[in-house]
Amino acid sequence: MTDADHSPAIDPPAWRSPVAWATMLGVFAAGVTIDIATKYWAFRTVAGQPVDLVYEEVVGNVGYPLPRHEGVRALPFDLLDFHLVLNHGAVFGIGQRRRMVFVLFTLIAIGVAFTVFARWSRASQRWIHVGLGLILAGGIGNLYDRVQYGAVRDFLHMLPRWELPFGWRWPGNSSGEVFPWVFNVADVLLLAGMGILLVLLNRTEKDPGKDSATEGAR
Repeated sequence: MTDADHSPAIDPPAWRSPVAWATMLGVFAAGVTIDIATKYWAFRTVAGQPVDLVYEEVVGNVGYPLPRHEGVRALPFDLLDFHLVLNHGAVFGIGQRRRMVFVLFTLIAIGVAFTVFARWSRASQRWIHVGLGLILAGGIGNLYDRVQYGAVRDFLHMLPRWELPFGWRWPGNSSGEVFPWVFNVADVLLLAGMGILLVLLNRTEKDPGKDSATEGAR
């Protein structure tokens, strides 16, 4: 194998590759579509009546009342419920009442994701492009809610009615549930994308002489 086989022309920067762009933007488009569609469905059906949100009434109003509803058991064994919640914070309700901070943070994160794609990824690193697409989809899915409704629409409640042992409670949370937070598809996409990038970074650090992300993507 000659030195030419390792030249940048063989594996150009991602921004010069139509396939790399298609991978990232395809994952992004599919993720955003699924996120917004599932939020729309949930807020039309889960409460037993359509829930129409008005930005001026929701923004900054942490106590905005949603219709009383028991939720819907989505999976057996209390694995998952559908239950409507408005989140004025970040993932899992962190940082309530800081909407503009999270809008700004999301815009910065989007810029960073495109920078990573354009400057630090190669055309063959498909899993990096998938991870970035998931992060962009999750970030923009929740950004859309903050701009359109003044809060993020959540509806997925994992492990409802599962209690922590010995009467334990999560810090800052009065619930004794194993997982008291309600989230949405965008949150899942964000965490999945970050997980993919962390795994690839860890593999590269363990073997710096080998571009494991590229090898695994081929």
